[in-house]
Amino acid sequence: MKYAKVIARYLLGAALIYAGVGHFTFSRTEFQAQVPPWVPLDADFVVLASGVVEIALGLSLIFIARYKKQIGWLTALFFLAIFPGNISQYLTQTDAFGLNTDQARLTRLFFQPVLILWALWATDAWSRKKIAGQNSKSS
Repeated sequence: MKYAKVIARYLLGAALIYAGVGHFTFSRTEFQAQVPPWVPLDADFVVLASGVVEIALGLSLIFIARYKKQIGWLTALFFLAIFPGNISQYLTQTDAFGLNTDQARLTRLFFQPVLILWALWATDAWSRKKIAGQNSKSS
């Protein structure tokens, strides 16, 4: 099981790096389409900023094992934070990433919780084991 979690963490990290690079290059327009219209920031800024975060999280998942639990929680929170973009894409019927039907956009909504669980499972984030830097005594 240990190796499965390491492989899952590396795969998630690689996927985040790939997606993050896409924010700057080949998928920039697609990601802009997912920024909800109510976000009070320029869509391109949101896409670039979230791309930086994705790359940082991906690299951290792969290279900073000591803090994997904290990174797992941060990654799960990131997936939660971007979920409104997926909901907005569904509600506004915005085509992006080949999701050009309501059914496809609705189906995608069910994959975000899977990503959250993946991040938490692969990093042992919800484990009761001690988190690096945390005292073993409770206050």
